[in-house]
Amino acid sequence: MTSKLDSLRQHTLIVADTGDIDAIRTLQPVDATTNPSLLLKAAQQADYAPLLDRALQQASGSYELIADACDHFAVAVGSEIVKLVPGRVSTEVDARLSFDRAATLDKARKLIELYEQGGVTRDRVLIKIAATWEGIQAAAELEREGIQCNLTLLFSFAQAQACADAGVFLISPFVGRIHDWYKQRDGRDYQGADDPGVQSVARIFRYYKQHLYATVVMGASFRNIGQIEALCGCDRLTISPALLQQLASEPGPLAASTLLTSPSDDPRQPLDEIAFRWAHNEDAMATEKLAEGIRAFAADQRKLEQLLTERAASAV
Repeated sequence: MTSKLDSLRQHTLIVADTGDIDAIRTLQPVDATTNPSLLLKAAQQADYAPLLDRALQQASGSYELIADACDHFAVAVGSEIVKLVPGRVSTEVDARLSFDRAATLDKARKLIELYEQGGVTRDRVLIKIAATWEGIQAAAELEREGIQCNLTLLFSFAQAQACADAGVFLISPFVGRIHDWYKQRDGRDYQGADDPGVQSVARIFRYYKQHLYATVVMGASFRNIGQIEALCGCDRLTISPALLQQLASEPGPLAASTLLTSPSDDPRQPLDEIAFRWAHNEDAMATEKLAEGIRAFAADQRKLEQLLTERAASAV
């Protein structure tokens, strides 16, 4: 009997939201995404110790040794992942650079250079950047250089509009974190098509398709398979190993969601910086979750740096 995962694959490209190489090997997604939290989790596993040590050795001549070692580790994990997937791996720019366009550009170019030095071509990598105004503008420039981007921590419709205007390759609107915010505010556990996170992604998807934007919509940050089922037919969905395994274990065909096929009510509206900042600011959920997400990723980046600092000290 067809599983929900097999059925979903007929409508949507499946991406694994993990840095766990064993999980990717088992689940066989097309693409994989990582972030500082997933890299921190991987770094705490014994199987990744050789990659940590190699990252420290590669960074040994660097002035900023630990920050450089973090970049080498992220690329090392990504390089292992691309051996297992036919598509791409997303590697994230340090969240502490989210409001610095020039520094984001420098970090993105460095990550691509490290990949290419290791034999991984840029067409196998997406540079993951927080969807701040500065991040979106950096991504626009990177896209013109042939470095394709995944814009993450995306919560507002304004962010999605600006990303499309910038010509970014892919966006990752966060379903679960939007759901969490409304659940806490309203005291209601939204389900399926009523879920505000699901509705947000569906609105973006309809807007992109109706106005012929090429930017790929990849729903992310799922809390349950009901959210995934409600977005069946989206361009891509990045899903945790636990939810992928649940989908694989449950029988039943899935049909493309009608939420994605109705006409968009939103006229095409390019945004300049002032219009973007105002529209994003008007969305209380989006402003709170973007700031919170940047802080959380920055905190995990610092924890990864501390882990590498301690490992370097113990090796002396």
